[in-house]
Amino acid sequence: MRRRDVLKIAAGSMASPFVAKAYAQAWPSRPVRLIVSFPAGGATDLVARPWSEALSRAYGQQFVIENRSGASGMIGNEAAFRAAPDGHTFLFTGNTATVGVPLLYKLKFDARQFVAVAHLGNGVSGFTIHPGVGPKTFAEFIDHAKKNPGKLNYGSSGLGTQPHMRLEMLKFRTGVDIAHIPYRGGAESLQDLLAGNIQLMNEASTFPHVKAGKLTLLNVSTPTRFVEFPDTPTLTECGVKDADMASWFGLYAPPGTAKEIVTSLNAKINEISATPDWKATMQRVANIPVIASIDEVRKIWDEDWKATSEVIKSAGIKIE
Repeated sequence: MRRRDVLKIAAGSMASPFVAKAYAQAWPSRPVRLIVSFPAGGATDLVARPWSEALSRAYGQQFVIENRSGASGMIGNEAAFRAAPDGHTFLFTGNTATVGVPLLYKLKFDARQFVAVAHLGNGVSGFTIHPGVGPKTFAEFIDHAKKNPGKLNYGSSGLGTQPHMRLEMLKFRTGVDIAHIPYRGGAESLQDLLAGNIQLMNEASTFPHVKAGKLTLLNVSTPTRFVEFPDTPTLTECGVKDADMASWFGLYAPPGTAKEIVTSLNAKINEISATPDWKATMQRVANIPVIASIDEVRKIWDEDWKATSEVIKSAGIKIE
């Protein structure tokens, strides 16, 4: 049987389980692309790098990161969606690109047709401010924003991304007037924040600079405090309830990818996630490991889709 026929059977109708199983057992037969739909240096990329190294060791083939940024993650998403479903291309991204943006934009493809592979952890972030602005606590920040309407600029990784919607939810819950400045990715907005060209962000890529004393972290976006910043309160502790937007990372395959390959990856990722060393590795990039079956990942995705739809409607979030 020619290789292209094997691919067709394994990734398509699965008419021959024997052929699909044999193909999956030989997988991966060459380097695997992990398409990251945001630029290098941003929160998604920082989490993807250690995962690419771990999977490369686990499978004996290189899992190579390919940053395909632009359009709030949709350029990378579409590239992954239209890739051959042969198990050698996957999408590594946050729920920005698989939930938030698809709900706000009219896309050329149906993101819900991606095959959910694995949960890669819950992201931690928080509103971070340039120290030159003045406020050192969340309460001081809100007071400053209300006294200076429209004078604070907030940078995000793009229109419709989770950082963008965190700002919109904050505005909705507190009534502050803060300008939104969208960038191609978090790395670019971080540069402007450090330079003082913008005053605020809400992405994990700011954390190393918080530790270095260059930026001030006002809160963390988790239900409980984050071990890396034990003295920093949650939004709820700051008196702002129901304003957080869930942030999590997932691995997705193009429609038609063989079930055996997806199952193998899910099991391997859960095995890695369960180790104490991996928890420490992820903690350094502000990510909390989660172990989930394929069905559980899909359920989390469905629930986030529903919850985000309700947030967008209640807060009146629109892409102008």
